Amino acid sequence: MRCTSTVTATFGILMVATTLWAQVQAPPAPWRGAGAIPCVGAEGGVYQCPPAPRTIAVRAGRLFDSKAGQMLTKQVVVLQGERITEVGPDAQVKIPAGAQVIDLSQATVLPGLIDAHTHMFNTRRPTMTTETSMLIAVQNVQADLRAGFTAARDMSSHGNGYADVEIRNAINQGRIDGPRFQVSTLGINWGAAPATAPPNPLAAAVVRSADEARAAVREQIGRGADWIKLYPAGNYSFTPTGEAQYVVTYPLPVLQALIDETHRLGHKTGCHVYGGEGQKNAIIAGCDTIEHGFGLNQEQVNMMVAKNLYYNPTLVRYTEPYMDDNDNKNTAGKYRMIPIFEKAARMAAATKGIKVMMGSGADGSTYPHGTQALDFEALVKYAGLSPARAIQAGTTINAEVMGWQDQIGSIDKGKYADLIAVSGDPLADITELQRVKFVMKGGKVVRNDLAQGMASR
Repeated sequence: MRCTSTVTATFGILMVATTLWAQVQAPPAPWRGAGAIPCVGAEGGVYQCPPAPRTIAVRAGRLFDSKAGQMLTKQVVVLQGERITEVGPDAQVKIPAGAQVIDLSQATVLPGLIDAHTHMFNTRRPTMTTETSMLIAVQNVQADLRAGFTAARDMSSHGNGYADVEIRNAINQGRIDGPRFQVSTLGINWGAAPATAPPNPLAAAVVRSADEARAAVREQIGRGADWIKLYPAGNYSFTPTGEAQYVVTYPLPVLQALIDETHRLGHKTGCHVYGGEGQKNAIIAGCDTIEHGFGLNQEQVNMMVAKNLYYNPTLVRYTEPYMDDNDNKNTAGKYRMIPIFEKAARMAAATKGIKVMMGSGADGSTYPHGTQALDFEALVKYAGLSPARAIQAGTTINAEVMGWQDQIGSIDKGKYADLIAVSGDPLADITELQRVKFVMKGGKVVRNDLAQGMASR
């Protein structure tokens, strides 16, 4: 007999647990290879079957209720296989006989974190082989998972074509460890002038009309994209008097065609914008997530609230020292974007009804993978969010953005057993999230650095 692995990779059910197993099937012949009867992958290769799902109970000294934004004490989480089956006070939840007990009674347990803006691939350089690029991506996603990010949204493959689809699928198939991913593949750029050279199939798609825009959306979704990454506003500069100005890319009808076609196909768009008319166009056209937004003003934020759009500031990525270096070089030290961005982020976050996301923009160039919890601190320090709201940005809000609110983002019965733990209380010190000590994804312990270990009951 043998078991066969399968994977479901359609949007909305992509986060199937680490692996879905088909029913045991009769082999064409008795197993005559090495060792015990193995499992068989989709491509026909054999591998050691995973252990049978078992019951685990986690004792939590503190447990963050991400839906209510409150810290609970003395809780027990029971899970069977990859799903949570019970959660509640230890006086009310009975630990099943024979369950494996993980004692986190001296720690704070939280739902697995979600980074809504990553780049699993480092920027593809001319000398970088496909094999090297893939290995770096595997290293990056594993660093993210060990840092407590059990789910993520990847916002373009940085010149690596559709390889993010392959990494996502490999994680879902259990071939490598990593967060549950939604990916946006190449992204779509605007080309104002006729093409002078053949397009690079690994780089962003380039469109020059509404028809080309719709076709590019269909192509990327057909190749496995969960999101469509758009760039409605280009780079910024300062006028001689210090006014920030931003490049507009797609004409509004083209941008509207991109977003409408994406929505028609049941998917969502994320828009890279710094400010100005291009940013306003993204909001008018209904881009689902507004990324960065250096120059957001109150009118635009109010429009976002009215349209139920989400705001992802990526604060750390664009308040790094290199930003000042560039501005000093370009303005002879007269003007800086960082204070403009911080002011806009604080204003936006203070607007009633706005849904602030946590997305790092970690890219392997100026922001190393595995350090993204710095953004929780930035949301508190610069955007003015409470620690509870900052954690919700990276749990319940991001789960909602990704359409996975029924599966992840909170510790609830029926959801995936994606749990992390820290030693202290992140509501008292948000930097605790930079020191994750325990990670579980789908009931599988990825790391446990806490003094209290595991025991059998």
